[in-house]
Amino acid sequence: MASIDQLKLLVNLAYADGEVTEKEKKYIINIGQANHFLVAEILPLLSKKHPVTGLGSLSQDEKFDYMFHLVQLMKIDEKIYKEEIKYCAKIASGLGYRADLLLELLLDVKNVNMEKGQLEDLKKLTATYLRKS
Repeated sequence: MASIDQLKLLVNLAYADGEVTEKEKKYIINIGQANHFLVAEILPLLSKKHPVTGLGSLSQDEKFDYMFHLVQLMKIDEKIYKEEIKYCAKIASGLGYRADLLLELLLDVKNVNMEKGQLEDLKKLTATYLRKS
């Protein structure tokens, strides 16, 4: 389930290239609504960047959700900017993933709905990129 912190990370990514597009706004609102947030709770988040917090205390499933949605948002406008890649790499590192995960996700994540089996396979693959403590 998406949290306010996850929505804030998505907002930060949307701002990474300097412009939040309508597609990005709709994606963030859809993620929020799918996780029982009201549009009135989501819209104020879209007005600014936010500090990154709470990455270390997430479960493995939550870490996957964060990265999956970040990459999907990055690909939604069919343009990938260097600033977006840097931001996602920073978040991936903060979540405990090796740096090469981002390339794998860029290759495998689709910017449209993925089937449940595809997501499960991707989740298993993503888990192999977690750094050993």
